[in-house]
Amino acid sequence: MTNAAPLCELHDIRKEYVLRRGLLERLGRAERRVAAVDGVSLAIPRGEIFGLVGESGSGKSTLGQIVVRLIEPSSGRLFYRGADVAALSAAARREFRHSVQMVFQDTHSSLNPRKRIRRALGEALRARDAGKRQAAATIREETVRLMNQVGLDGALLDRFPHELSGGQRQRIGIARALAMAPELLVADEPVSSLDVSMQGQIVNLLQDLNKELGLTILLISHDLAIVARICGQIAVMKDGKIVETGPPSRVLAAPAHAYTRTLLASIPRGLNGRPRQSAEPDAAKTAPIAPTSSLRPVLEPELKAGE
Repeated sequence: MTNAAPLCELHDIRKEYVLRRGLLERLGRAERRVAAVDGVSLAIPRGEIFGLVGESGSGKSTLGQIVVRLIEPSSGRLFYRGADVAALSAAARREFRHSVQMVFQDTHSSLNPRKRIRRALGEALRARDAGKRQAAATIREETVRLMNQVGLDGALLDRFPHELSGGQRQRIGIARALAMAPELLVADEPVSSLDVSMQGQIVNLLQDLNKELGLTILLISHDLAIVARICGQIAVMKDGKIVETGPPSRVLAAPAHAYTRTLLASIPRGLNGRPRQSAEPDAAKTAPIAPTSSLRPVLEPELKAGE
């Protein structure tokens, strides 16, 4: 049972970048800017898995990095537990950075190739309790517990990242984030670089962590089937803006925005082929789209519940 109270709120978040230009252009004209995130407002409920979907370049990853404060927004305000993060004291900001962790898409670059897994997890545990002296035996026990929590054998602790599979490295990335005892986990395309069998295992792991730990998860993904399966709420992002939000049963079963309908139409239909085009060109713009074959199994319970 989740608590619907927002854990994290974004108010009119905007992130701009200055376009690179030559010297003569810089002397003669005002700088040109592009908005990667353009006025986004969201509320992420405590204890839920919240999905953020959109195509590449829509601004999803930039927004996720703003939530964990890897990058600072150009304008707007981020609230965590009702407090403005920009106005936090040094001690409160340190607690915020522990409470909000990120799992990255690239399992290769997110882990130091020169450090064994034991050291990577141990450093995270020591960072969580910075200033406190911890016995080496306690760190060893905690690292084994983290490995078990993400479904890995403790024997892998003495391996380097390149000695692990992509799925194992992603589990290590999740374990390293869990070492900080977070309340909010931002998972940026956590399964996009994995094969299908590994994708299902990582998705199941995220669901288990959400249920067992009450962990709030912001799941950034372009895979509509995954977000329909495990997310209680989703937001669709296009060109730095949120164009549609709501439960999967509404957003994906009967999308209101043309961009959401385009995302659904882009999903391969398998052996059944694409649906026959309407004789009237404007009909597709207004008629609700039924769930595709790949989404129907996960949306069926939602649709029945809404009837």
